[in-house]
Amino acid sequence: MRYASFLWALLLVLFSLAWAQEEPKPSPPLKGPTGVVMSPEEHQKMVEMHKRHLAAMQADLDKMKAALEQMKANVAKIRDANEKARWQSNVDLWTVMVGHMEQMMKHMNMMGVGPGPGPGMMHHHGMGGPPTPPPSESKPQL
Repeated sequence: MRYASFLWALLLVLFSLAWAQEEPKPSPPLKGPTGVVMSPEEHQKMVEMHKRHLAAMQADLDKMKAALEQMKANVAKIRDANEKARWQSNVDLWTVMVGHMEQMMKHMNMMGVGPGPGPGMMHHHGMGGPPTPPPSESKPQL
């Protein structure tokens, strides 16, 4: 009887060990923004590309903000009303554009680099709130 109990215990241990060594189920395949299945290496390359793209966009945005501030300072010095109105319209246009780019950067950062680059890599109009409105300065009517 003792021998049979020992044999059953040994079989139970062996089955447990064999069951524990089964291959783990593969994780679901990674998909890119277009739905194409990607390898983990391709996915990592996509994430790195997304990070570089965001960094480049931030650098461009910073340059645009500096140029816009310079334009605003120059408009303040213009004396001719027509010329000032023309340049103010230009400043207003670029203010809206910079605001839109800021919103896109926020959206892309939110969609971001976490589990993988998702829809944030694409351009979605209207996402992230309305663009920044131009300053409400009174302009001479033409």
